[in-house]
Amino acid sequence: MSEVKKQNITLRILGKSYQFSVKAEREEEYRLAEQVVNDQARKYETAHIEGFTHQDCLALSAMDIALDNIRMSRSREVGNEDVKQINRLAQRIENYLNSLDHEQ
Repeated sequence: MSEVKKQNITLRILGKSYQFSVKAEREEEYRLAEQVVNDQARKYETAHIEGFTHQDCLALSAMDIALDNIRMSRSREVGNEDVKQINRLAQRIENYLNSLDHEQ
């Protein structure tokens, strides 16, 4: 059994460092996630909402990211239903064409 190679990386979220041990091929995903979280949190920071702390900015950022994730999941589900309907229509067309062949 081959050993999974992991590497230690440091991500900075709103100035605070966090250590992760990740598979080498997943590092880019973590770096992109770091960027998304920081970008979202900075939007709330730059809004200068009175009384908001870093924690508030991160909490709202987490909510935004979770909502985006849910919307993407739901849009894929709708896509899957479309594919199922196309497959059903294709089957009906095939059945119809087969019935024409049998009539001749």
